[in-house]
Amino acid sequence: MSLDDPPRSALIAMTPLAVTVGDALAEGRRIMSICNACRYCEGYCAVFPALERRLEFSDSDLRYLANLCHNCGACLTSCQYAPPHEFALNLPRNFAEIRAQSYRRFAWPGFAASLPGGGLGRTLLLTIVAVAIFLYFTIDRVPSVPSSFYDVIPHRVMATAFGAVGVFIVLALGAMFARFWRDGGEGAAKAFDLRAVASATHDALTLRYLGGGGEGCAGGDGPPSTARRWFHHATAYGFGLCFAATVVATWYHYVLHWPAPYPVTSFPVLLGIVGGIGLVVGPAGLWWLARRRDPALGDPRQAGPNSSFIALLFLTSVSGLALLAFRAYPAMPHLLAIHLGIVMALFVTIPYGKFVHAVYRVGALLRYAIERRRPVITGDAG
Repeated sequence: MSLDDPPRSALIAMTPLAVTVGDALAEGRRIMSICNACRYCEGYCAVFPALERRLEFSDSDLRYLANLCHNCGACLTSCQYAPPHEFALNLPRNFAEIRAQSYRRFAWPGFAASLPGGGLGRTLLLTIVAVAIFLYFTIDRVPSVPSSFYDVIPHRVMATAFGAVGVFIVLALGAMFARFWRDGGEGAAKAFDLRAVASATHDALTLRYLGGGGEGCAGGDGPPSTARRWFHHATAYGFGLCFAATVVATWYHYVLHWPAPYPVTSFPVLLGIVGGIGLVVGPAGLWWLARRRDPALGDPRQAGPNSSFIALLFLTSVSGLALLAFRAYPAMPHLLAIHLGIVMALFVTIPYGKFVHAVYRVGALLRYAIERRRPVITGDAG
């Protein structure tokens, strides 16, 4: 390259985006054949040992490998065949395209296949509508000095609304996982292999493959960093702690007959505070990293859905912490309506937004845990 040539990152960013599902899958097969011959990246993550077991790659194989990829970017920054090489390999972008297509393919119910991919505008509109509905039922419909959230919105109303949506989320995500698993051809019984489940759970909870082989994720112009891994941890565990706070509060209410509100030192409130802080730090950090990350490391068409999910998580936490801080003040009814509206928007979008990557990634890790116990036999690569 001459001094007048554009930097390598700019050349990589100019690699074309797939126009159709067939384009992405065809490009995936081309890239896999070259990667299988090279094998330089086999120590970076689970994708490369998995692909090396194959000489040919079906559509199902490509969807599995794409969801097994954690998009650390190490394979692109280390690739000798990335642009400006004539092979022009960009595995992270190709896998990001295939992942997005798999989200639509496995969406449930079927007519919802068009929902994944909604950007910030659609999410903002949904959030505004949800907040407006909750505000309608709180303004001028509460005592002058409400003593609890249930003076604003009856417990049965909140439980029914969010319970119904919660049941749908569980059904939808379960159906999506089943469709993904069936596509892999492992058989239903394999999904309950306890040894594989334990291995996949460990790899998912530790984000084992979000480390770029030990150096961290590729980002912008600087060196690889583990920041993305830690912000993911803060987000995931913050979400888990907030969910745990809800479960404990439900136990208090229905089993122990201890109605809310609970003191700040109570178990559900402490879980919610710690989880809420995680859901402020994690999404804010991920947003900051996304702004700095090389766009060549993903599919820029997915930036909207990714940002929408991060924004909803962040707003859910901020509004929840504000509600806790001002629950004894006159602003509480309005803060409650705003918080519940944001949470409802988050719930409604969970099966069709960025959250679904966790479902398919765990499924891919489970399949990999099963597959890697099998010996490499004649007919497999290697």
